[in-house]
Amino acid sequence: MIKHFKYILFVSVLLSACSNTKYLTSGQKLYTGGEVKIEDKDIKKSDAKALKTEMDALLRPKPNSSILGLRVKLWIYNKTRTKKTKGLAHWLNTKFGEPPVLASAVDLERNSNIVQNRLQNEGYFQAQVTGDTVSKPKSKTAKAVYTAATGPVYKIRKVTFPGGKESIDTAVAGTAAQTFLKPGNNYNLDVIKNERIRIDARLKEEGFYYFAPENLIMKVDSAVANHQVDISVAVKRSTADRAKEIYTINDIYVYPSYSLRDTSLMLDKGYKYRWYHIVEKRKTVNSYIFANTVLLRPGEVYNRTDHNNSLNRFVNLGPYKFVKNRFEDVSEDSSKLDVYYFLTPYKKKSLQLELLGRTTSANYTGTQININWLNRNAFKGGEALKVTLFGSTDVQFGGNNNGFNVYQAGIQTTLSWPRFISPIYPKADNAYIPHTNFTLGYTLVDRQKLYRLNSFNASFGYQWKESVHRSHELNIFNFNFVNPQHISQLYLDSINNPKNINPALKHVIDKQFIFGPSYGYTYTNTTEDYRTNSFYYNGKVSLSNNLYGIISGADTVKGKVKQIFGANFNQYVKIENEIRFFHKTGPNSKFASRLLVGVGLPYGNSTQLPYSQQFFIGGPNSLRGFQARTIGPGSYVVKVNPGNFFPDQSGDIKIEANLEYRPKLFSIVYGALFVDAGNIWLKNSNGLQPGAVFTKNFLNDMAVDAGFGLRFDLTVLVLRTDLGVPLRYPYSRPGKKEWDMNFRYSVFNLAIGYPF
Repeated sequence: MIKHFKYILFVSVLLSACSNTKYLTSGQKLYTGGEVKIEDKDIKKSDAKALKTEMDALLRPKPNSSILGLRVKLWIYNKTRTKKTKGLAHWLNTKFGEPPVLASAVDLERNSNIVQNRLQNEGYFQAQVTGDTVSKPKSKTAKAVYTAATGPVYKIRKVTFPGGKESIDTAVAGTAAQTFLKPGNNYNLDVIKNERIRIDARLKEEGFYYFAPENLIMKVDSAVANHQVDISVAVKRSTADRAKEIYTINDIYVYPSYSLRDTSLMLDKGYKYRWYHIVEKRKTVNSYIFANTVLLRPGEVYNRTDHNNSLNRFVNLGPYKFVKNRFEDVSEDSSKLDVYYFLTPYKKKSLQLELLGRTTSANYTGTQININWLNRNAFKGGEALKVTLFGSTDVQFGGNNNGFNVYQAGIQTTLSWPRFISPIYPKADNAYIPHTNFTLGYTLVDRQKLYRLNSFNASFGYQWKESVHRSHELNIFNFNFVNPQHISQLYLDSINNPKNINPALKHVIDKQFIFGPSYGYTYTNTTEDYRTNSFYYNGKVSLSNNLYGIISGADTVKGKVKQIFGANFNQYVKIENEIRFFHKTGPNSKFASRLLVGVGLPYGNSTQLPYSQQFFIGGPNSLRGFQARTIGPGSYVVKVNPGNFFPDQSGDIKIEANLEYRPKLFSIVYGALFVDAGNIWLKNSNGLQPGAVFTKNFLNDMAVDAGFGLRFDLTVLVLRTDLGVPLRYPYSRPGKKEWDMNFRYSVFNLAIGYPF
């Protein structure tokens, strides 16, 4: 009986939740919601359905929220109702409870008027809406039903623009080609409002600084046959003269150390640099710092794009906390503007302590501490100099490496210039500041009981955004040198085990010397939530020692192994591609998919990619039905002695595909159903890992899993749980089917953030 108690309790809660109406007094009815019925046979079913959905959303009040038909919040409210103003019951009642929404709170006439008004605004000028409350005899619940007789929809027959010869009339008429008001479309008041905003935005690009959408009038003539309207666009006669003037830029002033205590413009403190003036009491910046941010020019016609882009660039420059902008008329009878930028700086230097919890791609869970020192204006040119000391510890739970924890410590220095440090650079006049970055760092990796790695890194390159969707990253050079030390006897014995020689273990502790350029390109529109379909692409090409390898004649296969600083250098070309596609199936649900294809081509002085550049698969952000880095390469099977550690499997080629359905369940909880497939391979055979090389039959090596999970969206972070079940292993298993779902081998993943 006791073991079934939890089920009895669960059923009792459900039954209790269904009896919320017993708390109502005589004459009260619980409001269960409202709906709008569209009654017009001339409307297409699809249009009627869309109208109904839109009109239903206008109805107020909203009924009590429910989960699977159960009003849990209302049940909590009823069960914890108390006259006390303190205590657990009061806290539960006010924090999680929800008072009943009664049918008597519904204003049928008001809702009917709102729906009728919306229909008329969308071209149903003859619409009539009535509402009534519907309830079964002796029932303690009621709903509201609104009947909408829409009548015919009015369509646009003709649109005319101003024909006058004034500059403002000519400018408005010049926007006609891009009008939202198309003959044949339904009349819609929202479209008319947006048309006024569109025209105003276009005029702002042509110097009409003081013009506003309210200066436009749209005259609608509905006395046209066959339920049509004619619309004429005109500038109001009451429009002020200055709103009709084209303004040009006069002088530009920048205040780099502005504070609220400054009450005067202090123009006597300023000096001119190129096309703008810098005004400050003491010098805090070099003159050239704003050459990339002030996009307006004296003598040019004002335009809003350069205005907004300049503001964005000031904000993203780095040293400034607040940016305030002001335009002033040079004189009452002049059509020229003086421009002022008031910049309030951050504190120049700061020290920050970060304590982080994290999960890694290798299924490790741990903590990291960072001490960050930042100088936001290191050399008075907006340069950000950041020095980070860090240390971390990572433990693998539920994997194959229990006891072999990973500890890391190191230092990373980054210097970022808010401009291109180069004689040649792309044109950048958009809202985004380009950056030149230099990094220098050292990391000590201590894998307990096994080995230590000393890693030195440096890079120099550029980052810039071509547009809101496209960004680029070009590193002129990437340098990485990894030197292994303190290799344990346990690790050496595992490498040299005659019964199971695994070259992957030896590869981990090989010296690595990487030097070469890289280029990455990203396109994304996934931040635009209004899209039904959104897309993300990231591509990257990396090179290492290609030119030097060719000049030196390096050829490992022929025994011509070359070295730099006493270490064999790595020579390769590496190409990575990631594509993500998202499709909304509703307001709170979507399909998410991802395809990863990576190819490393080692040659010359290398037969495989260095370990730090190889591909891995499996784990919470990859194939979730398999432990991290335990799959591949190819159909190769790793044999591990009891009590020993599991070697991380790596490869030169990677193919991975993921498909996930993400519905919202309730509140902050989202669900997931997913399928993952993929594997890694080697380019060249080492003779010790049969089945590891990529061939034309690579599909036979695919590992496949499926599963489900929950996501808890806490706004600041997303906590994710996934349970993945293997469906197909990439290698044959004696006595097992090729496709086999067995929950005994399922893998539980706990991670932060979405997998993609």
